[in-house]
Parts: sequence; C-alpha cells; structure tokens
Amino acid sequence: MQEEVENRTVTLSINTAKMTGRVLKQAISKYLAYRKNKSKTKSQTNVKPTGKQSVKELIGQNQGVTNVEIEDKDIKEFERIARKYGVDYAIKKDKTADMPKYLVFFKTRDGDALNEAMNEFAYKQLKKKEKPSLLKKLKSLGELVKNREPKVRNKNKEMEL
Repeated sequence: MQEEVENRTVTLSINTAKMTGRVLKQAISKYLAYRKNKSKTKSQTNVKPTGKQSVKELIGQNQGVTNVEIEDKDIKEFERIARKYGVDYAIKKDKTADMPKYLVFFKTRDGDALNEAMNEFAYKQLKKKEKPSLLKKLKSLGELVKNREPKVRNKNKEMEL
C-alpha cells in the first residue's frame, strides 16, 4: 500500500531561500509543460487508427489495400456493419457516373471480416426489398376506411323500465 502512495505522489523540488508567488508560478508552469510533452510522446507512439479513416491513413499502415465498389446509396448501413465486424476501411465517393458509386478501401488482412460484413449488408438490402412499403399499406388502408359505410348511431333510444 505504501508503494502505491509513493508511486502516485508528485515530488516538486525548488531550490530557493524564500518562496515567492512568482517562483511557485514558474515551477508549476514548468511541471505542466513537462506533463504535456510526456503525454504527447506517449499518444504519438501508441495511436493506430481503426475503423473509418482516410485513404491516406489506411495506405500509410503498409498492410496492403484492396477495394470494393458499392453502388447502393445506403452507405451508412454498410458503415454500421463494418464497425460491427471491426474492419478498418475508408470510403471514397466516385462522382463521375450518373449514379454515385462508393469505393470502399480496406486492409488486405481484413478480407475475411469484410466478406462477412458484405454478406450481412447484402442480406439486409434483400430483406428491405422484400418488405412492402409502409406508405403503400397506409394508403390502401386509408382508401378502405374512406369507402366504408359510416355507422349511424341513434341518440334517441327509448329507455325501457
């Protein structure tokens, strides 16, 4: 327990005969600058981007890049599925065609995971096409309601005693 306390304490030593506010301010600012530099060096060496990233970042990881073309406009659904499978990917929109196409770049080592993600994406797209449109259903039910004969209620019912 004593070792934990010693490891967590911060030692700040200042050589001065008389402690002034200015000396304390300088010491604290130097300590904060030291901590800031220390955290920068830690974060710069350990950061490896994952998930969605730019094409440049993906290529910069030197693990080989492959691409797949998706013509569907529902690219957000694909992104959700790719995150689920932990695929590192980058999406680039090809605007040259009439219908915009999306090029999905991914690491070569993520090929199996991407195949599973693409299978799930295709399954969901087929499932969406099989479902009837909710708006069409509502319109047809609205027409049925309009064509139905209204119920007539007789408010002047005689009460039997």
